[in-house]
Amino acid sequence: MRKHTLSLLNLFLATAFLLTGFAHPVEAQSAAPTAVVVTLEGPLTPVWSGLLQRGINQAEKTDAELLVIELNTPGGSVDLMNSLIQQILASPVPVVVYVSPRGAMAASAGTLLVLAGQIGAMSPESSIGAASPVGLQGEDIESTSEAKTKEILKASARSLAERRGAEAIRLVEEAIDSAVAASSSEALQAGLIDIIARDMDDLLEQVDGLTVQVNGQDVVIHSSKAALVPVAPTLVEEILGMLTNPNIVFILLSIGVQAILIEMSSPGGWVAGIIGVILLALSIYGLGILPVNWFGIVFLIIAFILFILDIKAPTHGALTVAGVASFITGALILFNSVSVPGFPRVSVGLVVGMGVFIGLTFFAVVMIAMRALRKPIITGRESLAGKEGYVIQRLNPQGIVQVAGEQWTAFLASGEKPLKQGDRVIVDKVEGVRLIVRRLEDGHHSEK
Repeated sequence: MRKHTLSLLNLFLATAFLLTGFAHPVEAQSAAPTAVVVTLEGPLTPVWSGLLQRGINQAEKTDAELLVIELNTPGGSVDLMNSLIQQILASPVPVVVYVSPRGAMAASAGTLLVLAGQIGAMSPESSIGAASPVGLQGEDIESTSEAKTKEILKASARSLAERRGAEAIRLVEEAIDSAVAASSSEALQAGLIDIIARDMDDLLEQVDGLTVQVNGQDVVIHSSKAALVPVAPTLVEEILGMLTNPNIVFILLSIGVQAILIEMSSPGGWVAGIIGVILLALSIYGLGILPVNWFGIVFLIIAFILFILDIKAPTHGALTVAGVASFITGALILFNSVSVPGFPRVSVGLVVGMGVFIGLTFFAVVMIAMRALRKPIITGRESLAGKEGYVIQRLNPQGIVQVAGEQWTAFLASGEKPLKQGDRVIVDKVEGVRLIVRRLEDGHHSEK
């Protein structure tokens, strides 16, 4: 019995040893740390909010070590900036805002987005600052409103930068008050950011081991050799993201208006109208994001009015030429008369080319309209001249003929001999409601 008990004990110890021995390799082969990456590039758009939230959710779901926001922006709406800041601050995962790639910027609203992350980082040759608020059209706002807006922004900036020290607070306040900008090295020296990283691998190595506070709790980041998990934008987000390019917005606006005009001139098809409405909706979305001078819309409207007038009352292209000039002027005022650093401008060559193309298109329509006015009438009784038919009731000199599927009262042309039933005739001319006909000679063919 004792031997049996010892055997069972030895078997138990051996099994425990094996299980213990296998436990260590499993722990050593545990999953590598991950870092979720969200890329936000261009002017701030509502698309960013959905993309950022998807990244936060994915980082939380996969227990990622951190969320990296690759940022390169000239700025955007204060309201949208506040919404993005709230999302970053509410993240249950540490957030690193990384101004990247080299030469990128975190201007205007982007400055406060960098401060919102637990860790701020920049690539070499990048810049941050120039956060003075401007109006919807890029203009300086009025003094009272400007003072209120700046004070609110400075209060937000101070609350985000207070853990970074007095120098960082001073620099960000100057960025809001006087549009001061700083290089990555200047921002690091002032404590506005924590790291200058050459690339993503360098960033993860420098962040590894840092302790940050997330929702009041100390969290140690283990990011060395972390696997990067990028958050890809959806097709809709990619399309809407393209609408921060003024060239694309301008093309959509131009084609959309043309499609609407085509639908108005030839109603009933609906295809051109639907396409026009969709393109106009997309262009209006883009215009709401970009800093534009809405006065330019007036010239664009005048341009298309002139095009329509030239179709309705042809002036041999004079109104079309004036319309092209108004169109080009309006587009340049709309997109290029506003100066906001970092925001792209519409290509002058594209505007001129599109203006000439639209002008030529409407000029071709005018020429077709004028040709239609000169073309002889081809419907009704007047169209019967030259048509062939046959005699229904003897003509001597009056009778009945069948022409173009109908019976007509007809008279013989001067010098024609009487015609009997069944004889072939050709209409010489039309006088009121009667036809003047002559015998159709054998081998004679006329226009049907």
